[in-house]
Parts: sequence; structure tokens; C-alpha cells
Amino acid sequence: MTRIQFDEMKATIKLAFLNAGMPEEKAGICAEIHTESSRDGVYSHGLNRVERFVDYINKGWVDVNASPTIEANLGTIEIYNGNLGPGITNAIYAMNRATEIAAIQGLGLVTLNNTTHWMRGGAYGWQAAEKGFLGICWTNTESCMPAWGTKSTCIGNNPFIMAIPRKEGHIVLDMAMSQFSYGKLQVTRLKNEKLPFAGGFDQDGNLTDEPGVIEETRRILPMGYWKGSGFAVMLDLFSTLLSGGLTTAGIDKYGKGSCGSCCQVFIAIDPLKINTQEFIDQALNGTLEQLKTAVPANENGEIFYPGEQSLKTRLENMEMGIPVDEGIWERVKELAKSR
Repeated sequence: MTRIQFDEMKATIKLAFLNAGMPEEKAGICAEIHTESSRDGVYSHGLNRVERFVDYINKGWVDVNASPTIEANLGTIEIYNGNLGPGITNAIYAMNRATEIAAIQGLGLVTLNNTTHWMRGGAYGWQAAEKGFLGICWTNTESCMPAWGTKSTCIGNNPFIMAIPRKEGHIVLDMAMSQFSYGKLQVTRLKNEKLPFAGGFDQDGNLTDEPGVIEETRRILPMGYWKGSGFAVMLDLFSTLLSGGLTTAGIDKYGKGSCGSCCQVFIAIDPLKINTQEFIDQALNGTLEQLKTAVPANENGEIFYPGEQSLKTRLENMEMGIPVDEGIWERVKELAKSR
């Protein structure tokens, strides 16, 4: 396995983005988020997503110079047009505004319409938690998952994130609406491995744990079957109604790649305006203690709270280097070469 140090990966990705025409500051911010995603084990939305992002820039589907512009200010709610700017910098701006509003009002809700792929959604949950806020955010996407009971893709995979700040390690849930995201399918396939559980259907309509087969059929399995399907529909509609942007059906017609002109919602809450730190610590520690002392289903099994494995992977990859697929790493280095 090839491992790359954090700083080398970040510098290489930044050069690739600069070569694609990104301004210096935005290239650095985006490179950092991509690298942090790989560092935390979300390889599919880190290094592995660089080539696609550069391709979208080259096609004119992402305006590297654009920033959000405000469309409505309703006090605790602000609505912005993302102007098809880089999804990462747009999302960072939106979550930052949500925390600024929450610092005054207790709760801030900021929405984006007409934005682009935010890459790893969990990044913005971690962003809120690092600043001491409860964070909730989600995005709609193009059709990439069949609704329960259908064969063709007709709903978005609409990642949903919740984050709680905690001194000993933030609690962060980052999940797609499918049992496994397409990124997870890709990473598993590149390792020549099978999924731990069935994640979709094969050509004959049978559940399978073969990631490549599911990628071919695009029949990924909604988490919780009909529940995940319904959750995806509601996240799509809420993001649209709160931002005034496109639904998944609209994104499909717009046709500018994955998440082209999507909608996103960012919510920040200041927990200390509601409870004391003592109460917060008691609630979190009591819950995690009960979780950790539960009897594992498998002998020597380990129970993790949401986000704990990301922290574990982060420490390991910072010490040993970030594992990369050699083919992908070579192609990103090629994008970073001086022209």
C-alpha cells in the first residue's frame, strides 16, 4: 500500500486546482478539504474526487471565481445563490454564516441554491462542532438512486449530517440515503473487496455485495429500504423549499453533472444558550458510556459512536501517511504538473 503524507497530498491537489484555473485562496481551501477527507478515511470524496472536479471546471460547470450572493435575510434565516461556485467554499461560507447567526440568536439557518458538489458533507458538520455548535446540514443531488420498488434512478442520494461538539472527540454522523454511497462502492471495488452487507441489486434484480455490479446497474439500496427512500424525497423537497432552488428532478434537467445547481441547508445551534456545559457533558457521557458498555453481537466486537472511527483513522493516517490508489495518485500528480 502506498501512503502519502498530508502536506504532500494537499500541495499536489492545490497545484492541480491552480492549473485548472482556480484562484490561489480557493484552491488552497478546496485542496485542504479534499485532503482532510482522505485523511479521515473518506477517500472517495477526497483524492479520488479531484479528477472529476477538475473535469467539471474544464467543462464550465463550476465557476471557480464565483461566491455566494444573498437573496433574502429573514433574521435567523438567510438564503444565498451559490452562483455555481466551488461547492466546498460555498458550503464553508454558508455554515460559517449559520454559526455567526446562532452565536447571536441561538439558532442560524442558511440555505444555498444554485451551488455545486460540496464533496464530503461531513466536513461542514465538523466545521460547526469545532466552533462549539450543534450542526445539521444536507444537500439534494441529481437522480442516482431508485426509489423503493423501482428499477430506474429517480431520487437523490441526499447526504445528511448531524454534529455535536465534545471536548474528547466530536460526535458526527455523516450518511448517504443509500446503504452504501457510490464512493464506498468505488473504494471497495478498487480494493477488490466485497461489501460487508448487500448494497444493491444485480442485473437480475437480486441483492448483491459486489460493488462493481451495483455500479453497473446503478440500483443502489436505500438505507432502511422504503424508509431511506422516503427520507431522500423529503430532504430533497425541504432543501428546495427552504432555498428556492432546484429539486432533484430540476437538477436532472439542468444536466451539469453531479449536483450541478443543487440546494443545501446548513443549521447551527448554540447549545450553551439552552443548557449548561455540565448538563451537556452529563448527557453525552451518559449516552456514550451506555453505548460502550453494551454487549457486542460478535465476540471481541467493538462499539463505536458516530465519528469515532473517523478520528481513529485520522490519527493513523497522520502518523503513517494517507493510503492512496496508485493509479488515481499518478493521475492527480499529472494534473498538478507545470504546463
